[in-house]
Amino acid sequence: MTTAAPELLKVPEVMAQLKVGRSKVYDLIRTHRLVSIKIDGCRRIPADAVRDFINGHLGEGA
Repeated sequence: MTTAAPELLKVPEVMAQLKVGRSKVYDLIRTHRLVSIKIDGCRRIPADAVRDFINGHLGEGA
């Protein structure tokens, strides 16, 4: 049985999903509120991490 590799997103893709700027995405990564990995100098964010981040903030309200 094999497991599918998680979908990895580039920073611009995360920016588009969250409707925030580049600096904000890197701030979320730096403060460990958004999980990421680095592959040969390229930052990648698992799609599941973005979904978890959004779901974690849905209950907080405006």
